[in-house]
Amino acid sequence: MSSSSSSSPSDSSSSPPKLSLKPIPGDYGLPFFGPIKDRYNYFYNQGRDEFFKTRIQNYNSTVFRTNLPPGPFITSNPKVIAVLDAVSFPILFDTSKVEKRDVLTGTYMASTDFTGGYRVCSYLDPSEPNHAALKRFFFSLLASRHHKFIPLFQSHLSDVFLNMEAQISKDGKADFNTLSNEMSFKFVFSLFCGQTPSTNTSVGSKGPDLVAQWLAPQLAPQITLGWPKVLSFAEDFLLHTFTYPAFLVKSTYKKLYDAFYESAAAVLEEAEGSFGIPRDEACHNLVFLACLNAFGGMKNLFPDLIKWVGSAGEDLHRPLRNEIRAVVKENDGNVTFSALDKMTLTKSVVYEALRIEPPVPFQYGKAKEDIVIQSHDAAFEIKRGEMICGYQPFATNDPKIFENPEEFVGHRFVGEGEKLLKYVYWSNGRETDDSTVENKQCAGKDLVLLVSRLMLVEFFLRYDTCTVDVTTGSSGSSVTFKTLTKAS
Repeated sequence: MSSSSSSSPSDSSSSPPKLSLKPIPGDYGLPFFGPIKDRYNYFYNQGRDEFFKTRIQNYNSTVFRTNLPPGPFITSNPKVIAVLDAVSFPILFDTSKVEKRDVLTGTYMASTDFTGGYRVCSYLDPSEPNHAALKRFFFSLLASRHHKFIPLFQSHLSDVFLNMEAQISKDGKADFNTLSNEMSFKFVFSLFCGQTPSTNTSVGSKGPDLVAQWLAPQLAPQITLGWPKVLSFAEDFLLHTFTYPAFLVKSTYKKLYDAFYESAAAVLEEAEGSFGIPRDEACHNLVFLACLNAFGGMKNLFPDLIKWVGSAGEDLHRPLRNEIRAVVKENDGNVTFSALDKMTLTKSVVYEALRIEPPVPFQYGKAKEDIVIQSHDAAFEIKRGEMICGYQPFATNDPKIFENPEEFVGHRFVGEGEKLLKYVYWSNGRETDDSTVENKQCAGKDLVLLVSRLMLVEFFLRYDTCTVDVTTGSSGSSVTFKTLTKAS
C-alpha cells in the first residue's frame, strides 16, 4: 500500500510534494475537433473504460488531461484533468481546495427549469448558505424516519419476493430489476411522505416511469443508448450536440412535484418553520433527493448487489446465510440495527459491491487555487479554475491498493481488511468519513448501507441459494432469477 496514503480527505495534496513534480501528460487536441474526437472515442470507438485505460497506458500515468463529453455544442469547455487512482482521487472530497458548484454532471449543467428554477442542493458548493440549511433539513428528515427504516423496507421487500416466486412458478424466471425498481420507489416515497404512492392519484404505480422520463433529457448528454455502431452518428447528434428543453417533461415533473407537495405537507412545513427554506424550494429539493439521489441510487445499486452475490454461488451463499441466521437467532428472531452491525461478512459483501461497481461513477470539482496532487508515482500541479474529474471505478479498483481488484471478494473487508475501507469512495467521500453540512458526502449514506444489508439479510432468511442470469448493457446490469431455493 502506498506510503503516501492516509485517511485525510486531502491526502492527495502536499506542499512541498513528496514525489517529483511532473507536467500533467495529455492534451485536448484542436479546438472543436479535439472534443468531438474524444467524444466519439468515449462513446463509440473505445467505450468508457477502454477510453480511460488506453490513456493510462499511453501516458504511463493515472493523472492526465483529456476532453470529456458532451463537448460542442452543449458545453464550451470540455477540458478536464482525470484522476484515476486511489491516491489522487480524494482531492475531490477536499472542499477547501475544490469547488463543487454546478459540477454534479461534469462540464455541463442541466437547466434549473427541470427543478422549478432552483439550483437544488446537489449542485451547491458547501460555501453557499443554502447548502447548510438544505443538508440540515435532509439530516433532520432522515433522523425523524430512523425508526421506520427496517420495518418499512422489510414490508416492501417481502412483496418483491412473493412476486419473484410467482413469476418463476409461472414463467420459469423472474425479472428482478422491474420488481426492485417498483419496490425502491414505493419505499422512498413512503419513507419521506408517510404514505404509499398508490394513494396519490398523480403518481399511482407509475413512479419509476415518471422519474425515468424526467431524468432522461437531463442526463442524455452523458449516456449512450447502445445503438448499432452504424447509427452512432445519429445517436450522437440526438443526445450529445444540444440540450432538450424542460417543457418536454413539464407535465411529468408536475405529477412528481404535486405528489410530494401534497403527501409530504408536514415535512415541507418543518422545512419552512425550522430551517427557513421556502416550501416550494424545499419540495423541489425533496423531489430531487428522493427521485435522483435515493431512488436513482437504489435503481443501480440493488441489481448490481444481487448480480455479484447471485453469481458468486454457494461458496458465498453458505457463509452468508449461516452468519445471518445465527445472528438473527441470537437476537430472538428479530432484525435490528444492533443485529445488522454484528454481521461482519454481510457488511463486507455490501462494501465490496460498492467498491467494485460504485453506483455513481464520476465525481467532479474545480480547483479553487493552484494545488499539487499526488498519484502513486508522481506529483502534479493543477491551476486554479481547472476542472478535475475522477472516474470512481478505476480509483476503487486500484491494483496498488486492492489485491485482485476486478474480482468480487465477499470477505475483503473482514478483520484486517477493514483498514481498506478508507479507499471505498462510493458516497462522494471515504467510507470511514461522515456526511456533514461542510462536505458533499451523501446525506443518506448510512441509509444506503442499511437497506443494502437488509436486502441480503431478508433474502437469506427466506432462501438458501439462487441462480441468476445477468446481462449488461448501456443502462447497467439486468438480473433475472432462474431459481430460488427456499430455506430448509
